[in-house]
Amino acid sequence: MLLRGCFRILLLYDVAEAIDLKALREILGSSGEQVKHEFPRRTPEYVRSENPPVVEPLDPVVLSAGEKLTCSLKYYAYAVVVAQLEVAFECDWAGLLSQASRWIDMPEVESRARELVRQHLQRIALAIARPNEQWLQEGYLVINLQEIRGAESGRPTAAEILAAYGPEIAQLIRGEAAPLAPRLTEETAQHGLSYYPSDLVVVGSSAALVYDRPEDALATSHVLEYAKMQLLEFRYYDQLTTRLLSEAYDSLEQKGNVLLSRWSLPRRAQRLNAIRLDVMELTERIDNAIKFVSDIYYAHVYRLAATRMGVPDYRGLVDEKLRTMGRLYEFMVDQFNESRSFVLELGIAILALLDVILLLRGH
Repeated sequence: MLLRGCFRILLLYDVAEAIDLKALREILGSSGEQVKHEFPRRTPEYVRSENPPVVEPLDPVVLSAGEKLTCSLKYYAYAVVVAQLEVAFECDWAGLLSQASRWIDMPEVESRARELVRQHLQRIALAIARPNEQWLQEGYLVINLQEIRGAESGRPTAAEILAAYGPEIAQLIRGEAAPLAPRLTEETAQHGLSYYPSDLVVVGSSAALVYDRPEDALATSHVLEYAKMQLLEFRYYDQLTTRLLSEAYDSLEQKGNVLLSRWSLPRRAQRLNAIRLDVMELTERIDNAIKFVSDIYYAHVYRLAATRMGVPDYRGLVDEKLRTMGRLYEFMVDQFNESRSFVLELGIAILALLDVILLLRGH
C-alpha cells in the first residue's frame, strides 16, 4: 500500500510586541501578500481572519541530507512569525512513521528556520515594535495524507482507516517509532473528526494527521496553526505576568521607611494595572483573531486542537494571574490611601496642637 501526501512543518516564533502589517507590506512590496484564511466547506462568510497575516514566499531550503523543502514566512500583527516548510512523501506506513518521527525531532530544520526569520526581521525592522531579545518558540507537524494507493475499496473511508491503522496513526501524531499501548490507540481513535466519510483529522499535541484533499487540508492547517499560536502567546503572557507579580511582591517586601515606601505605591500600582489591562486587551485580540461559531466543523477542529495542545490550561493560568494582579493593584491603592489618611490626620493633629500652644502662650 502506497501513501502519498506532504509534511507541513510549522515553526512559530514570538519575536516582538507587534508588527505593523501595513508598513510590512510597503517594505516587502510585491513579495509580500496579505492572505485570507479560506474555509472551503460551506462555512459562513463571517468565519474569517480579523487581521489576515502577510505571507512572504522564500527560496526552498536544502538540508544537509539533500532534502529540498518549500518555505514561506507568515507575519501576524501580534508579532508571531510562522516559518512553514513543506516536503512531499510517497511511501508505505513504515516509511511514513519513520519520516514523521524524524521531522518532529530534527534540530537542523528549526535552526535553519530560526536563522531565516532573523535575517528577514532585520529587513523589516521598521515595521516591528519592541522586538524581544529571546524568542519563545513552538513547533507543529501537519501530515497531509492525500491518497492511499493499493486499497481494495478504492479511497478508504475515515472509519476504515481508523479501524485498520489506528496504532500507526497514534504513533504518527506522537512521533513515536515504537508501538503504543492499546489504551492510547483507542483514545486517539476517539478524537478523530470527519466532515465527509472520506476525510479525517486526528490531532495530537505535537502533530496531526489530516486525511483530505490538499485545499481542504490547508484550511485545517490554518486552524491548527491558530491554536498553536494561541498556546505560544499564552505561554508568553504566563511568563510576563509571573515576572510582574514577583517584582511587585519583592517591592512590597523591601525594608525601609514604611511611610516613604508606601508613598511610591501609586506609581508602581499604576504601572502594574496598565500592563494588566494591556495583557487583557491582547488576549482578547488573540481570541477574536478568527471568528468561529459553535456549530461549524472548523470550530470543532479548533476546540479539539486547543484542548490537545493545552491552550485552555495556559489560558487559565494567565486569567488567574490577571485576577491576582487586579487584587494586588487594589491592595497597593488601599495601602497608599491609608498612608495618605494617616499623614492628613497627623497634620491636622499637629496644627491643632500648635493652636493650643499659641493659645496658652497668648494667655
